[in-house]
Amino acid sequence: MAANRLMASSNVFLHRPENPQFSFSSETSQMAVLGVKGRVSFLGKGKRSVPVVLSMATSETSVEAGKSVAPGNGISIMVNGCSGKMGKAVIKAADSAGVNIVPTSFGSAEEAGQIVEVCGKEILVHGPTEREKVLSSVFDKYPELIVVDYTIPSAVNDNAELYGRVGVPFVMGTTGGDRTRLYKTVEESKIYAVISPQMGKQVVAFLAAMEIMSEQFPGAFAGYSLEVMESHQASKLDASGTAKAVISCFQKLGVSFDMDQIQLIRDPKEQIEVVGVPEEHVSGHAFHLYHLTSPDKTVSFEFQHNVCGRSIYAEGTVDAVLFLAKKIRSKAEKRIYNMIDVLREGNMR
Repeated sequence: MAANRLMASSNVFLHRPENPQFSFSSETSQMAVLGVKGRVSFLGKGKRSVPVVLSMATSETSVEAGKSVAPGNGISIMVNGCSGKMGKAVIKAADSAGVNIVPTSFGSAEEAGQIVEVCGKEILVHGPTEREKVLSSVFDKYPELIVVDYTIPSAVNDNAELYGRVGVPFVMGTTGGDRTRLYKTVEESKIYAVISPQMGKQVVAFLAAMEIMSEQFPGAFAGYSLEVMESHQASKLDASGTAKAVISCFQKLGVSFDMDQIQLIRDPKEQIEVVGVPEEHVSGHAFHLYHLTSPDKTVSFEFQHNVCGRSIYAEGTVDAVLFLAKKIRSKAEKRIYNMIDVLREGNMR
């Protein structure tokens, strides 16, 4: 393969592989070699490729937020972690969708008292003290409030417990934390929530396809070895929740793999020179590579999905907010929903 397999494009479509962004291929008697500037080549003979490729790379410029979106109809969101890049991206997408942005947010002790300006709005950041009092007051003022959480992994569980005590519905975009405890907290609180390790709708569709495959063909890849590489901006502290979800599917398919075997790439120089991340997106990207090899090394399968920028996640988050608001208004069951539920609703923008 002469072309960089991790290059980003702005399209999501099915096509025949020329320079695939996400590939499902079979190779025989070959060895994968990762060269400079992210070029992946295979040594050996007898290559076989499945001719349909799902390309899911996207760039931040690919989304024209809010063009065909109806106003938020009274929905208000409080974005916790609004000083971060993801928080700001969500605010911009929500504002374009006509959703009201509450001028209040939670952050770290160091951020307490800061004013964050986004989309012409001034948002006051509160620290860890008196959070329950502040949130209760905001919820009283904005009865159709939905909290969006893009904070840090170590804050996930405490934040969820706070939302549960106050009874405010929320969308959890933050990965990490104790996920078992997170789900238990929300279930016991009996509140509305959307929790997903991945907010990008197209990536979620791929995850759903992986789930279907693992359920229908358990053990299909028994004996295969798996290598996983994921590259994100240096500020992402934990391993990708998406990678973990995909790996869990491979485990159901019979592959033995421990999560601590994930190769995390956070060094900007390595990301540009080896992975092939465009320099302008080093501060915001998500590149994933999953490589399976048969026990006798004669067959390999490779899956890739690459995202540049944050728009895909911000737009998906807003869809989750609108979905949750609809559930609340229709008095649907108070429970934990995920992005697959959002996809199935079919009302995405």
